[in-house]
Amino acid sequence: MRYFCTLFDANYLIKGLAMLRSLREHCSEAVVYVLCMDLQTRELLEKLELPHVLCISLSEIETPDLLEVKPGRSVAEYCWTLSPCLPWYVLQNYAEVDSITYLDADLYFYSSLKPVFDEIGDASVAIIEHRFPQQFKHLEVRGRFCVEWVGFRRDEEGMACLKRWRDQCIEWCFYRLEEDRMGDQKYLDTWPRDFNSVHIIQHLGAGVAPWNFGQYCFEQREDGVLTVDSCPLIFYHFHQFQLLSNGRFDRISAAYKVLGKEPEAVYKQYEIAISSALHEIRRLAPDFQMGLKSVARIGAQRIAQALLPRIVKEWLKKFVNAV
Repeated sequence: MRYFCTLFDANYLIKGLAMLRSLREHCSEAVVYVLCMDLQTRELLEKLELPHVLCISLSEIETPDLLEVKPGRSVAEYCWTLSPCLPWYVLQNYAEVDSITYLDADLYFYSSLKPVFDEIGDASVAIIEHRFPQQFKHLEVRGRFCVEWVGFRRDEEGMACLKRWRDQCIEWCFYRLEEDRMGDQKYLDTWPRDFNSVHIIQHLGAGVAPWNFGQYCFEQREDGVLTVDSCPLIFYHFHQFQLLSNGRFDRISAAYKVLGKEPEAVYKQYEIAISSALHEIRRLAPDFQMGLKSVARIGAQRIAQALLPRIVKEWLKKFVNAV
């Protein structure tokens, strides 16, 4: 089996379901532990009866040290705090799990994951770079690696790395750059130096995202497979993708449009999956509206992203995350 874990609340349930469906389609041996951040998420996921999904409630994972720091962190910061706590919990409580991969809920899989796992081999830890192009190299100060795919093997080095990350995030995990830390992700910068068995994923089809797509050539083969520089696209990170209250989509932040037009076929397939996930959830909860964003609000946000100076945008992000 291949063991994964992820976390999301009702606001990310549509994206989370799309991710889970695509993962199972392209990794038939996948088993996913889902940390449900609220009761509605757990109830709906369990009603869907996905055979490869095991739900975990927030109360099951919240240790005294987590409960102590929770009041001082925004929702996003607390989710980041839990990023290492979830795989740690699974490895501590499920003896059959020999290795586990944490996944962000807004990923979507397009082809087999086998090439990535073949590449990782027996490494104790697996991480992936943001792969920023020159236009966004300044963002690397926030973290060279992206907490979208982080894998740990149940061996001495894998557990030591995961424990250190967990301890660090509980101690400090905020949306600000401070010394050598930023949220949950900048801690990863030192792993290749401090641990001997860390593999940095190289496959071009893994970790494609709005902040790096402009440096790749996307095509679709005759058999329908999407490729990135001739390599099969394995997963794309749909960062800041929004499903709007009018049923339409807002694909990409204005900031990323400097890289060019987003890959149409990649986004079109995701939009179909998102619409299908929403339809599936509404069969159980007809009035479900969580995660659907106001057209006016997203429009104003995109204008601000395009026109405001970076320092003002950073201040606004901090203000929004604090409330």
